[in-house]
Amino acid sequence: MKPVARSSFRVIKDEIARRIGDQTWKAGALIPGEEALAAEFGAARATVNRALQELARAGLIERKRKVGTRVALHPVRQARFAIPLVAQEVAAAGAAYRYVLLAREARAADARDAERLGVAPGDMVLHLECLHLADERPYQFEDRLINPDAAPRALEESFETLGPNEWLVGAAPFSRAEFTFLAALPTAREAKILDVGISEPVFVGERRTWLLARPITAVRMVHPQSHRLTTRL
Repeated sequence: MKPVARSSFRVIKDEIARRIGDQTWKAGALIPGEEALAAEFGAARATVNRALQELARAGLIERKRKVGTRVALHPVRQARFAIPLVAQEVAAAGAAYRYVLLAREARAADARDAERLGVAPGDMVLHLECLHLADERPYQFEDRLINPDAAPRALEESFETLGPNEWLVGAAPFSRAEFTFLAALPTAREAKILDVGISEPVFVGERRTWLLARPITAVRMVHPQSHRLTTRL
């Protein structure tokens, strides 16, 4: 790997996070020690140590004396609300699950994309629309943006058979998440896909995740009004 030109602790922290995010260093992998990283980045060991401490607090790495530093096996473990897998939700309800990819487009972010995802207008984004069914009835319409800068392998995925929800949980570790739940009226497209009336309220979940300061994904998940959300702590 080419050395990074600058050597502030933020540069080191962001580069290590990038390598974890794109799985150059996979979950559970032992990463180079402080001395090796200091040599690579042209920095003092104290600077490297500060970067690693912040990454450990964010839950991305685990540090143990006489063992070394490893990429966390479950970087989301500190979250108070786990990212659910739709297929598991449907199966837990005793229904048969089916997934359908409705649309996939890599494009330059427009103003609305930029606001939703937290990127600059013109940046590349991947837009996906998916339908999740339970016993062949619409269960969730998923409208998702992915930032390829944070999850570059997403551009290589077709998402024809594996949904982005499941793919991201396994392929794009995050350090911070934001959840919003609300009742709303569906858009015309959402009403058609979910087979509900345009004036019939729907249950909406919105989620955004970040790897440090870098946005990974923003998703709007729309359910028929019969949907119930249950969580146990």
